[in-house]
Amino acid sequence: MPASFGRAFAIGISLNTALVVAEAIYGYIGNSTALLADAGHNLSDVFGLLVAWGASVASKRAPSGRFTYGFRGSSILATLANAVFLLVATGAIGWEAILRLRDPEPIAGITVMIVAGVGILINGFTAMLFARGRHGDINIQGAFLHMASDAAVSAGVVVSAALILRTGWLWLDPAMSFVICAAILWSTTGLLRSSFGMSMAAAPPGTDVEAVRSYLLQQPGVSDIHDLHVWPISTTETAMTCHLVIPSGHPGDDFLLECSGTLKETYRIGHTTLQVETRADNGCALAPDSVV
Repeated sequence: MPASFGRAFAIGISLNTALVVAEAIYGYIGNSTALLADAGHNLSDVFGLLVAWGASVASKRAPSGRFTYGFRGSSILATLANAVFLLVATGAIGWEAILRLRDPEPIAGITVMIVAGVGILINGFTAMLFARGRHGDINIQGAFLHMASDAAVSAGVVVSAALILRTGWLWLDPAMSFVICAAILWSTTGLLRSSFGMSMAAAPPGTDVEAVRSYLLQQPGVSDIHDLHVWPISTTETAMTCHLVIPSGHPGDDFLLECSGTLKETYRIGHTTLQVETRADNGCALAPDSVV
């Protein structure tokens, strides 16, 4: 991960911590469940940013005798934890909204609108700090999605407060909390699915394992392949192992270098290990045709 994201994390955490405090205080004073819900959502994001930042630092640690990949996998665990934080926050927000919907109370509409408006600015700015890295790193993507969804949620709070001032419909405040929950779930589902898959050593999203298989089978002298495994080392790095059956014998280092280079440039697999065999009965413990 580029070092510049350390500054982005620091700024994002500082701004969102201040926003959480402000939303919690004025949400309580203004009696707004939606504003308190947004504060809870932002608090989970602060924890998420802290975990993601810690993982980005830990992932740069050098490999050791026990952790032969270093702590690169911590970024995957951080992304999974980030998704879980959001799901817990969603449950808490939804429960409070149900209680408030049964007994709606007046809110300080102007105060709520001002604080939520500040939230739009802070979350929007923080999201932009992570915008350029969201396509290449799911850990950064998680931070970006959280901040972008927070900006949209804050906008929803502003709208609900304005409507309450105009119509007097107090139920709009807890109703907006349900909208917030839906927004959180929408932004979290894909993140949770991807991070869970990565933690289970599934091929990273965007890595076409069948295309990799086809490429290797098309190489000169290769009659068959087996034990093809592709898995993420971190949220930005992918590893692969495969047995190549080449009856004529080892094709030489240039062949292996060319294959590794193509796999890196075309399929974004940066750590490739190829085992050359002259017959197809040397499979490892997993099923010969398994793909992880």
